Amino acid sequence: MKTEHEIRPSYIGGVTAILLATQATAWSAEGPALKDAYGDDFRVGAAITRSIATGAAVQARFLSRTQEEVQRDRALVIEQFDQIAPENDLKWALIHPEEGPDGYEWAAADAYVDFGLSNGMYVVGHTLVWHGQTPRWVFQGTNPPPAEVRSPGEIPERGFRRFRFTGPRASRQELVERMRDHIHTVVGRYKGKIDAWDVVNEAIADGSETNVLRNSLWLQIIGPDFIAKAFEYAHEADPDAVLRYNDYGLEDPVKRRKFITLVKSLQEQGAPVMAIGTQAHLNVSSASFESMDKALTELEELGLPIHVTELDINSARGGQRGTGADIAENAATTQGGLVDEAEQRLAEAYGGVFRAFLKHRASVQVVTFWGANDGVSWRSRGKPLLFDADNQPKPAFDAVIRVATDAAETSR
Repeated sequence: MKTEHEIRPSYIGGVTAILLATQATAWSAEGPALKDAYGDDFRVGAAITRSIATGAAVQARFLSRTQEEVQRDRALVIEQFDQIAPENDLKWALIHPEEGPDGYEWAAADAYVDFGLSNGMYVVGHTLVWHGQTPRWVFQGTNPPPAEVRSPGEIPERGFRRFRFTGPRASRQELVERMRDHIHTVVGRYKGKIDAWDVVNEAIADGSETNVLRNSLWLQIIGPDFIAKAFEYAHEADPDAVLRYNDYGLEDPVKRRKFITLVKSLQEQGAPVMAIGTQAHLNVSSASFESMDKALTELEELGLPIHVTELDINSARGGQRGTGADIAENAATTQGGLVDEAEQRLAEAYGGVFRAFLKHRASVQVVTFWGANDGVSWRSRGKPLLFDADNQPKPAFDAVIRVATDAAETSR
């Protein structure tokens, strides 16, 4: 998944090294933390920004957090969550912006992994192969594009610039080798440190049931087996890591059927898909126990652990029908102010989906919020998380804790 936050390499520096050793400002809320309330059921995590990982203040186009705010953000993550995912720093454009073995930039990703390990967290790697935020050099070569193939459209690159790839492209063999080398290098560096990887992200096409796979450059150049190969290479690099296929919009029955079709195909090919990731970018108008229960019930037919990878619930008037994950589209979804009774509706929505998670606790192993608080959320204007921009718990937090405590009392 993705975020609107613009990345600045200057986050990493000498000051950061000092900040990494600084203890976060104390933070606490009444009652149990999320990770404790659901500790017997599944892990509860959050995607974290580079500033949270490093402890450095940030001033960027879409994100501004003072040093004090960052320390409170870090304290919140440590207090409430036992699992983390990186918003951006393991995506190809950030970690491998230039071609060749000397083209890697490890500092930010290393800081992320170190933060998780130092706090005893389950660490997720996101993501190895995606149609977005992949540098153009990955696809470039000497082969002219086939006449019948149109450009796949604008592709988000580093810093969320976009490009249309219309020039000469790599051969199938060249792109396969680049993918293999990248996966072996990145997964190999964090072998034994990163517990689970989103190996391939968002490869399923939106829209009608006609096409299962998105018409990406990965598909055009390599073919549909690029997904199975990516899993093969990741397993070679770290046989003990949990390997996930991750996608969005699975609340929609059509998209969900495509997802199931793809994963079954990968299973038939012998690809080491070990868990499935459902992003769950939801809206207060549609998120409910019933809809989540139905989605999880159908996903369970795959017989794999389910990881809810990017949970948030939009409370803005804009985008109440959407469950997509496109960066530009989500900027529009948070327009128009909040819906009426937003706090109450958000609490009801979160309460419903967490009741569904508990019902399916035999399959659901991880639930990850896409952000620690509203202030660092990519949907910040939609106030989609359990904590506000000042790290104060909202009624939605109370609702989620109440689901856990009610379930515990019922089981006694």
